[in-house]
Amino acid sequence: MITGNIRNQIDAIWDAFWSGGISNPLEVIEQITYLLFLKRLDDLHTLEENKSIRLKKPMERRVFPEGNDPKGRAYEHCRWSRFKHFAPAEMFAVVNDHVFPFLRTLGGDDSTYAHHMKDARFTIPTPALLAKVVDMIEQVPMEDRDTKGDLYEYMLGKIATAGQNGQFRTPRHIIRLMVEMVAAQPTDVICDPACGTAGFLMTAGEYLREHHPEILRDAKLKEHFHHHLFHGFDFDNTMLRIGSMNMLLHGVENPDIRYRDSLAQDHAGEEEKYTLVLANPPFAGSLDYENCAKDLQQIVKTKKTELLFLALFLRLLKPGGRAAVIVPDGVLFGSSNAHKTLRKILVEGQKLDAVISLPGGVFKPYAGVSTAILLFTKTNSGGTDHVWFYDVDADGMSLDDKRTELLPPEKLGPVPRTALTADDHAKNNLPDILARWTQRDRAERQNPRTAQSFCVPKADLAAQGYDLSLNRYKEVVHAEVAHRPPGEILKSLSALEKEITTGMKELEDMLR
Repeated sequence: MITGNIRNQIDAIWDAFWSGGISNPLEVIEQITYLLFLKRLDDLHTLEENKSIRLKKPMERRVFPEGNDPKGRAYEHCRWSRFKHFAPAEMFAVVNDHVFPFLRTLGGDDSTYAHHMKDARFTIPTPALLAKVVDMIEQVPMEDRDTKGDLYEYMLGKIATAGQNGQFRTPRHIIRLMVEMVAAQPTDVICDPACGTAGFLMTAGEYLREHHPEILRDAKLKEHFHHHLFHGFDFDNTMLRIGSMNMLLHGVENPDIRYRDSLAQDHAGEEEKYTLVLANPPFAGSLDYENCAKDLQQIVKTKKTELLFLALFLRLLKPGGRAAVIVPDGVLFGSSNAHKTLRKILVEGQKLDAVISLPGGVFKPYAGVSTAILLFTKTNSGGTDHVWFYDVDADGMSLDDKRTELLPPEKLGPVPRTALTADDHAKNNLPDILARWTQRDRAERQNPRTAQSFCVPKADLAAQGYDLSLNRYKEVVHAEVAHRPPGEILKSLSALEKEITTGMKELEDMLR
């Protein structure tokens, strides 16, 4: 966890950017991202220098070349450890005129991140602001993976609170729930075809470190973890840079995060390549048929992006691969042929494991759409026996635009540090989801459909036209009042009438 002092520093930097004329939060974090990357390059160069001195041999690989750049200044001055000591005006000139041109031609870092630097732009407006940001980054203990990861996550959180760019960020506790449910393995090959800031990939990496520490002790698994396990696609270059840096700061050296229009490009080379898909793809869009990948149209004929992404997940997964993905509620009950076809494919052709209905406020303040988490396994030969449904009432935060925490930090998220009471459960259902998920093939089969979670056999789904909306199967217990004495019922009705009258009067007063 980052300290309150570091939070205050970041808030001050954010305010300085804002007053300096940069109000787009993505641009703010992009500029900070460039500086973080420069610091990393300098650390790599220093490691090579120390190795050279220790072995008394020439440096095998120089990040910063010897000699001068095309403008006549020594490349040595492009190093973080050098320019951080310059006066603000000189630092600004060096970073603008020498460091960023160097970044745009960088190829020696051998990482996907270096590839995303070719169009790096320096937009920090003043020397004073640059000096302030450099000082802040310098004071953060960047050798600590948890601290620098938390620092970046805190900055990414500011994208969400800023409004118009919030669609790029899925709430981290929802991501953690999905990652815990699919239980990623060290040998998995994970893909998010709409990765944004790489939240799903980052959380999967943290899960593997926590549950499979051998992944960084075994040479073969370590190589897989750093170079072959994580794959993310996006068609926004800013997101690619930010997502790559997020992975880097969380300890993944070379994730495969690259430019790809997932719905428009055919998937030769990507088909059946991945064992796990985690995603929250864009909703409520549509593509022209001619702009959509033809191999997706073979699965389902539609223009709707949410359906095309589901078809894509099936295309990307190997047989036996799993998926945990967020979909808008319309996918569950839409009546078009494409909706019905895709649901039938999931139930009859694959193994649909679970439908978790999320409350409507989860993505506020920037989207109020009702959503669900689908979990399924690609089999190409069916396998759906029962589908497990869970009706989420609360995720630990208020469901209004403020999204304030309803419980102390140690009781939030799907894996709280402190056990929850029954009252706590009413405010945070996520730990209960995980507990019941493990029982979906045992005790959960016995739950009545009035419970918060229950199983529905495949035959019932087929009889309902493969409608997957929870309310289609959930039964509501109606309160019985017939046994109450008439006087008690009249008293209740009288109290209700009084409340209505008072409310109407208040409304009239407001309207006046």
